[in-house]
Amino acid sequence: MSLKNWDNKTWLSSKDYISAFNNFLIRHIKLDKNSSILDIGCGRGKILGNITSKLRLIKKPTGIDIEQHKDRDKRIIFYKTDAISFLKRNRKKFDLILLKQTIHFLSLKEIKKLLSLSKNCLNSGGRIAIFTLATSKNEIPTFVKMKKKLNKSLKRDQKILRLINDLYPGGLSKTFSFKVKISRQKYVEMIKNRYISTLLNLSNTEILKGISEINRNYRKRLNFKDKLICLLLKN
Repeated sequence: MSLKNWDNKTWLSSKDYISAFNNFLIRHIKLDKNSSILDIGCGRGKILGNITSKLRLIKKPTGIDIEQHKDRDKRIIFYKTDAISFLKRNRKKFDLILLKQTIHFLSLKEIKKLLSLSKNCLNSGGRIAIFTLATSKNEIPTFVKMKKKLNKSLKRDQKILRLINDLYPGGLSKTFSFKVKISRQKYVEMIKNRYISTLLNLSNTEILKGISEINRNYRKRLNFKDKLICLLLKN
């Protein structure tokens, strides 16, 4: 089962979220109209499209994903492929290579290869920006089964971050935080659509049981912070 709904009809696709995320990037990475950007796991390309307009990029940014969405942003150059295959044949240089909540889909061996190839594709002074869910004090609303799977995933994310820090000491760690305000009903719809990878392998029965827990344990309006760890690696 593929993750097709992570950036579709959720706060992740909202204009406020995308604008806040790109403001964060611009604040911590020197980007301007001449910047060349690659987004690995770009989804529908909405983040790249927004930053294209915000910075008035001269060169269209590049997005790659294993899913080819019909409603992807037209302001990007898109390739349907996996990251390692793309980077092996790529001859362009980038000022920013973005990996937003995608690196956990790879094995540790693949992560090592991906980062090595990415470093070779950076311009002088370029950055790799790796975003993962905050591994502590995570506020995402969950039900029991989802919580167990999320905690297991976050422990693996901690292992991945330690690996990256060992391979590339000197990287900067930042935190991106977005205040989410959403109705419980809409959040339930997101759970039905398996908007997060920890829900992918749950059965329909487990999802329905989880929805009952959400309806029972949370108010009609949900307010929480979606927090991401950002690890910045330089060339």
